[in-house]
Amino acid sequence: MTDDTFIQGPLYEKRRKVYPQSVHGRFRRIKWAILCVTLGAYYLLPFVRWNRGPGLPDQAVLIDLPHRRFYFFFIELWPQEVYYFTGLLIIAAMTLFLMNAVAGRLWCGYMCPQTVWTDLFYAVERWVEGDRRERMQGDKRYWTFDHIRKVALKHFLWIMIAWWTGGAWVLYFADAPTLVKELATFQAPFIAYLWIGILTATTYVFAGHAREQMCIYMCPWPRIQAALTDEWALNVTYRLDRGEPRMSVKKADAARAHGDPAGDCVDCHQCINVCPTGVDIRHGIQLGCIQCGLCIDACDNVMGEIGRPAGLIGYDTDINMQRRREGKAPIYRIIRPRTLIYAAAIAVVGSIMLYKLATRATMDVSVLHERNPLFVQLSDGGVRNDYTVRILNKGAQRSFALEVSGLPGAISRVAGVENSPGGKPIIEVGQDQTREVRLSVQVGPGDLPKASRDIDIAITDTDTAGGGRASARDHFVPGD
Repeated sequence: MTDDTFIQGPLYEKRRKVYPQSVHGRFRRIKWAILCVTLGAYYLLPFVRWNRGPGLPDQAVLIDLPHRRFYFFFIELWPQEVYYFTGLLIIAAMTLFLMNAVAGRLWCGYMCPQTVWTDLFYAVERWVEGDRRERMQGDKRYWTFDHIRKVALKHFLWIMIAWWTGGAWVLYFADAPTLVKELATFQAPFIAYLWIGILTATTYVFAGHAREQMCIYMCPWPRIQAALTDEWALNVTYRLDRGEPRMSVKKADAARAHGDPAGDCVDCHQCINVCPTGVDIRHGIQLGCIQCGLCIDACDNVMGEIGRPAGLIGYDTDINMQRRREGKAPIYRIIRPRTLIYAAAIAVVGSIMLYKLATRATMDVSVLHERNPLFVQLSDGGVRNDYTVRILNKGAQRSFALEVSGLPGAISRVAGVENSPGGKPIIEVGQDQTREVRLSVQVGPGDLPKASRDIDIAITDTDTAGGGRASARDHFVPGD
């Protein structure tokens, strides 16, 4: 027995080029609306302005890497607040799970970037080369001048879209109008040109050439969602009980006249022709089906032309397929334990994030006890401990009074900062900045505690009425 004994055929299936046909209908209109909204937001959002006051960027959405800030309209996030992004990732995951539990691959069919950009590339292809039949005929006579001209124009437009896609992405990392001017005059940083080139290439390849192969072979979500779906989830479904047996309109009419069974499906292949991944939905739910609903529009149009009711293909559940075979009325359960759990998780995480945003402080303090030495024995018998205090100011420039509590008789001083008449060091911190100071806490021999004692080091905003307060806990070492 040789190693070839078990090889039944090629390991990889040769790609069959898909030529999706244009279609009109409710789901196609929904896809166009989502495409316009999402791409419009992506391309134009970097140019939207938002006034945050003097000294702060006025771009509504900005990832400011040099200053380690993320701005989203009225929200400003610091690196320490990365947990907000963790929360967003959890919400995104739960939303995907909820979509899948309600109506299958809604994300894939309508909102996935691969779907949106591929739809746009297909629209350009149809505008330049014509619809399905014209494109297939053009590929057969590839080397004609007219076909070469159309293909060249199509690829030029694809590259322009891909180029602007990459260009729009880098605008989220710098002031958009300024960066556009620098890019146009070749004065922008090399990293900007590099990322524009990378994203131009990936968009052009993925949306223009890989297309359905991204969904079928490269994307992990179809395999994940197959494990998450259940019999109550709505999926694009061919209703076998109504469509079979398939036959032409004339044969179906003749069969019905003789009392023989005849399905509504006329085997026109329109559902296959409009599918962006080339799936025949009549074979049931498949890995390649992205649940975009275009086959529903195509089938409904055919049913309308031959005078039969719409809905031969539609969003339906496995439960209802079985119930119709048994002559029972369909039932739908959007609200069930699975969807309630996902919705509750989204609500809980979202509420926590909103609460944190609404109550978060614009100031913070952290303390680090000096380790070498832990304490300094003074000539009068007292002891001094030193600390590095970092003050974080997320607002406008202001002053903070530093106070040490929990240690009676302690005297606190900050290097390079004079104490106020009240005996507290006053430290100025610039707008959206942090400042480190060296704090010395000294206790005389009569007030020394017998053992290490916890102390609170607090800062109070002195420039705002009823100013906020933040504190950190450390310890004071009294010596040997």
